[in-house]
Amino acid sequence: MSPRFWPIFATAILLAAPAAARLSAPEQTMIQTVDSEQQRTLSMLETWVNQNSGSQNVPGVEAVAKMLRAELEPLGFKVDWIDARNTGRAGHIVARHKGNGRGKRMLLIGHLDTVFEPDSPFQRWERKGDRGVGPGAGDDKGGMAVMIAALRAMKAAGTLKAADITVVLTGDEEDAGDPIEAARKPLIDAGKWADVAMDFEGLAQRQGKDMGSIARRSSDSWTVTVTGRTGHSSGVMHPDFGANYELARIIDAFRRELPEDKLTFNVGLVGGGASADLDAGRIRLNATGKTNIIAATAVARGDLRALTSEQIARTKAKMQAIVGQSLPGTRAEISFDAGGYPPMAPTDGNRALLARLNRVNADLELEPMGELDPMERGAGDISFVAQDTDGLVGLGPAGAGSHAPGESVDIPSISRQAKRAAILMSRLAEEKR
Repeated sequence: MSPRFWPIFATAILLAAPAAARLSAPEQTMIQTVDSEQQRTLSMLETWVNQNSGSQNVPGVEAVAKMLRAELEPLGFKVDWIDARNTGRAGHIVARHKGNGRGKRMLLIGHLDTVFEPDSPFQRWERKGDRGVGPGAGDDKGGMAVMIAALRAMKAAGTLKAADITVVLTGDEEDAGDPIEAARKPLIDAGKWADVAMDFEGLAQRQGKDMGSIARRSSDSWTVTVTGRTGHSSGVMHPDFGANYELARIIDAFRRELPEDKLTFNVGLVGGGASADLDAGRIRLNATGKTNIIAATAVARGDLRALTSEQIARTKAKMQAIVGQSLPGTRAEISFDAGGYPPMAPTDGNRALLARLNRVNADLELEPMGELDPMERGAGDISFVAQDTDGLVGLGPAGAGSHAPGESVDIPSISRQAKRAAILMSRLAEEKR
């Protein structure tokens, strides 16, 4: 080739070079490792899914914890089992990897348990093309598979050595132990140590596009209890309205007066009459009454989900005020259950973390991830550390049908998410604290 064509040829080569050329040599090694270990990752996930670990199945959760220990220890993690039987649940894994102390301290969050207890008919893994179907296939055993695949890729590339990482895998995310302050203490302590928290629950997708999650709403429960003067129905409203009318007034006032952006308040259980008694678990209500008796008591239970602590406080104050305006002959009270999930508010720090992930996406030739509306995501463990550290949600795989028989994981998304996570963590490990 004539020398006069060399500049043109060189330019053509540069233009034809894939965006992956922007990745460092260790990052390219991570990609290759994730790809080469895809079958290993799927076999590992299948084994986990086939071990029942419903939240109340203590031996099952402990069995899955042993499987995760066997993956984490060879990577250089010191793995501790935090027994939580005093809260009615199995316990949690806390695994620590000591790096060079100079980069961002990272907290990785997942959970060992599923909603499917041993009596569920949905128990086994099944491969259906690009989908893996099974209990916890996506939530959250699929997330833990992404986490392990990413850490193994970092190990192969030599970037794990410098990384300061704590992994917390709770054993009761789907049905938290009581008191929740004790159940979440290991996670909260890790959050106070961390600079960044990454939640490996499922990747959200909208219209076929991967989305980033920088916020989760809270989850609280409330109970309204109403008592009223009872008597013959011929005297109703003259002047006494009875408990059922008062409860109806309160619920309707909630509907009319509480709404604001990102706030929901569900009424999940209602009953009233001559008697209305909740069971010990407060999920069943036995009511008695007759058409010609003014209701003496009424009960409603529901939940409250908000985006910020300020929104929660404001809404609870409004609910208290509504409940306090009792109809003649009635008296109402509202109580809020202890042990709810706090919110993870959208913050500048969370948004900056998503921007870092989008730089990884650009280098991987993947589309940028927009912000998921927090209305489209439930409460989760990362919220317990949200006030102490920046966070990002949804580093696990995509899937469908979570919490129901037929739950599935999108298999190609496992490797895609593992690559994203490995590169993001490796870059964070190089950022000065």
